[in-house]
Amino acid sequence: MEKIMITNKNGESIILGNQAPYFLEMLDGAAEVPVTIESQKAPKQDGSTYIDNTLENRSITMEGMIVTKNNPVEVYAARRRMQEVLNPKLGEVTMTYYRGESMMEIQGIAESTPIFPTGQGSKGLYYQKFLLNLLCHQPFWQDPYVESSEMSYLMGGFQFGLKLPTSFSNRGFKRKAFNKGDVATPVQIEFKGPAINPTVTNETTGRVIKVNRSIGIVDVLNISTAFGEKYVKINGANAFHYIDLSSTFWQLEPGSNILSYTSNNDSINTKVTVTWKNRYVGL
Repeated sequence: MEKIMITNKNGESIILGNQAPYFLEMLDGAAEVPVTIESQKAPKQDGSTYIDNTLENRSITMEGMIVTKNNPVEVYAARRRMQEVLNPKLGEVTMTYYRGESMMEIQGIAESTPIFPTGQGSKGLYYQKFLLNLLCHQPFWQDPYVESSEMSYLMGGFQFGLKLPTSFSNRGFKRKAFNKGDVATPVQIEFKGPAINPTVTNETTGRVIKVNRSIGIVDVLNISTAFGEKYVKINGANAFHYIDLSSTFWQLEPGSNILSYTSNNDSINTKVTVTWKNRYVGL
């Protein structure tokens, strides 16, 4: 069964599917997304040289019907509920797509308040057609849960627990992390001290994040590598100025990645947690 739950920043939600009052009839834009291709052409060159490409914003359109039984007042109430949930002044909403046991989600902003056509066949005593248009600035669908792995000291090295079943080599502090998505995805890294100049490396790409700072046993260092949302914080306070200039805010590449952690303090109490969401180009 296909259904969509739309939730706003206040936690208010509606469900579009095959049950009253919101019946979903059409979902457009969930699979495809426009691509901008970068190329270069030299004088007298046949064709051009491909350089790169980027995905544009995703536009999602949903059409359906509000249907109630024997109570025209409920049609108006359902309309008002839809307007409240999709009020653009509240900011982006989260759209969660369900098909069978699988779920994916994406954030978007309503490009207009819900549209309720008034033409013939669009409105009646117990029904009302609706049209919703959402613009998703981040075009990727994501898993609704985070992948999470923890590095902690063991006699034989470090260990990632939870979802990713692999092991570190003896005293090698290395671990495979698997990105099941279609594209690279940013990570959030949490250090619980003590540590001196803590460093996490994605050895698959050779990129390093290093913080030139000691953190105590009660301190927590948080790092985000998301584009436009990068931060470095110690106990919630900005610590971006401690980032080593050679650092790159790396992401997990699709497929297998080898991660490693090092510190100038080889404490058995240090814990490092890396979390991320897999990203997909379409449903």
